[in-house]
Amino acid sequence: MNIKSLLLGSAAALIAVSGARAADAVVVAEPEPAEYVKICDVYGSGYFYIPGTETCLRIGGYVRYDISGGDVGSFDGAKTLDVEDGSENDTWRKKARFTLKTWTGQETELGTLKTYTETRWNFGNRNDYATVSDNIAGNSGVSLNFAWIQLGGLRVGKDESAFNTFIGYAGNVIQDTLVPYGDFDTNVIQYYFDAGNGFSAVLSLEEGSGGGTPDFYGKGTIDSYVPHVVGGLKYTQGWGAITGVIAYDSNYEEVAGKVRLDITPMQNLSLFIIGGYGTDDNLSDPTWAIPAGGRGFYKQWDGNWAVWGGGTYTINEKTSFNLQVSYDEGENLGIAANVAYDVVPGFTVTAEVDYLHAGKFGEADFSNWTNADDDNNIGGMLRFQRSF
Repeated sequence: MNIKSLLLGSAAALIAVSGARAADAVVVAEPEPAEYVKICDVYGSGYFYIPGTETCLRIGGYVRYDISGGDVGSFDGAKTLDVEDGSENDTWRKKARFTLKTWTGQETELGTLKTYTETRWNFGNRNDYATVSDNIAGNSGVSLNFAWIQLGGLRVGKDESAFNTFIGYAGNVIQDTLVPYGDFDTNVIQYYFDAGNGFSAVLSLEEGSGGGTPDFYGKGTIDSYVPHVVGGLKYTQGWGAITGVIAYDSNYEEVAGKVRLDITPMQNLSLFIIGGYGTDDNLSDPTWAIPAGGRGFYKQWDGNWAVWGGGTYTINEKTSFNLQVSYDEGENLGIAANVAYDVVPGFTVTAEVDYLHAGKFGEADFSNWTNADDDNNIGGMLRFQRSF
């Protein structure tokens, strides 16, 4: 066999094989149509339609890390015991937190149907002077901070008290409760009304929280079928807002109220002042277990009256300065100031300094709600937070 015959035979074989494969051509199946997530911009950014439904969903949250030190009365420091000789030491207070949030929205014939949930996981040590023996770092449990359903103006579920949410929190500082302005966690049945001309209102039936064994933070949970009741009115315009709330504590049969003024004198400056008054002029009522007693759910400041004021000054698009000053009839004075800096969008670092003067420190009726071991307490905190 010569080279020419070999090449001709190979070519004939290749043609035969190619013809056989052509006769048996493979048919490729059409791909299934993909169901892409559809953006929902009705309720703001970040929402998307749950596939196959008309419900819009948003998922978000943050990861946070706090480093703080100083006196325990400033809420920043911590106490612990030396592992070798058992002596008392000052130590860092640190906390890591992961928070998961969800929002849903859907339009119905009865109005907008919304839900909101917020769950927090924490790891850190305690800020507790009284129990230094167990002030060790560890997981501090999971908390359900919000889980409510709202249809139109009706809201039911786990929320924070309208005594705080409707009138607003006391500034953009981290330690905004150096002088406390009311408790937070509660189950609610609420109705919100918006007149559309700047006027809005809320009526809230609340269960409160805490209690059981008397403690420094009071018997907040209702002790009968009678709920705590909160009502509020707000008037909002371009210059700011005026808000008032009044609360009835069904356990102590006492009333507390707050009035707030918000103003924006210039584009990069916002100011607020809150005045509070309660009919019970005691910081706490006596109880069988602790002479200092427990506070009611709403009026948690000392004496009849208290005031909180401060504001936010936006230095530039990345940096803001926040200040709060608080004072009550019991001569408790709190000052908190911080600088918040947005390193990149979604990542903020905040440095804060806190001071508390405990007005009745050393007196027989002093209620150590801050765990203070001195009348003047100062501390500081550095917070790193990635929000998404």
